[in-house]
Amino acid sequence: MAQLNTKIKLYAKANGVNLIDFTKDVLLVKEAGQDQIIQSWNVSGLAEPTAEQIASYETAGNTAETLNGVLFTRRKEYGSYELQMEMIYKDQKNGTTTFKDHCDKVKSDNPK
Repeated sequence: MAQLNTKIKLYAKANGVNLIDFTKDVLLVKEAGQDQIIQSWNVSGLAEPTAEQIASYETAGNTAETLNGVLFTRRKEYGSYELQMEMIYKDQKNGTTTFKDHCDKVKSDNPK
């Protein structure tokens, strides 16, 4: 089940708002034993979504969250910029493809 903040971001983007600040524009709360709900909505020019509108973003929200997980894993597995630059430098110096091979493996191990 997609998180409420993910579905709100998708709703906002679909309606021309690209940035939602969850510390001032939209405040979410969760009470014991219940799902998160919108406590306050202060997005200029965009009406607060209905429950049905939020629910319509469930599939897109799941897809977005899955993709974010894959991209997070890829970033971690690519290694630091320093490590990447070292591989590139050694490839140029030695005529090897270590960096390309590394990137290809990370991508194949973590498909989108």
